[in-house]
Amino acid sequence: MTGAKTNERPGTRARAGYVRSSPYKVRAVLDQIRGKSYVEALEILAFSERDAAVPIRKVVDSAAANAEHNDGLDAEELYVSACYADEGPTLKRWRPRARGRATQILKRSCHITVILSRYDEEALEELRARAAAGPGRAASDAEARRRRVARSRQAAGDEESSDGEADEESSSGAEESPVAEAGEESSSSAEQTDEQSSDAEAVEKPSSGGEESSGGEGSPADAEAGGEESSDNEAREA
Repeated sequence: MTGAKTNERPGTRARAGYVRSSPYKVRAVLDQIRGKSYVEALEILAFSERDAAVPIRKVVDSAAANAEHNDGLDAEELYVSACYADEGPTLKRWRPRARGRATQILKRSCHITVILSRYDEEALEELRARAAAGPGRAASDAEARRRRVARSRQAAGDEESSDGEADEESSSGAEESPVAEAGEESSSSAEQTDEQSSDAEAVEKPSSGGEESSGGEGSPADAEAGGEESSDNEAREA
């Protein structure tokens, strides 16, 4: 058994004809509001980034106005029972291209239809109960969110304080390190001076020994000179 046709569905409708937009683009937005309540549909259309949402919102507002003034219904009790976009006439234009050719431009249009119907009694009772419990639930959710934010901020503050203490310790170690380096430099300079003094002493000792050895070598030469003089004297006496 087939359901009721779109044109035969009960409810209050509104129609916008010859909208200068492709039906493919309009249907992408209509799919988002189909089955939603009137208030929720307006919120979706208000925050939609598509250009087709502007004429669709006008059609939804027009359907709600028709329901209030013609059928005496409350807009808050309505929902989008059906919405569709039919293809309209297409304007054909031409654009010149290279080598004397031309390209056809198709400027499409569509007819937008929105049908708003009233919720049944069971659905209305459920919506009213949800609306009554909504603020308390929202308040509890906000309180839980506030607590989570406070805990995260406290944890972030603890991490920052620990990082600050680590930075202070590293800075104090960096301040003490130049003093230690200065002490190490002084000790190294003292060791270098000691090494230089020991090297100087080692150099002086071989030089003194050389002088003594040169003196020792001089005495045999004198002895030879004395021996030659004594032999000359003996030759003269003879």
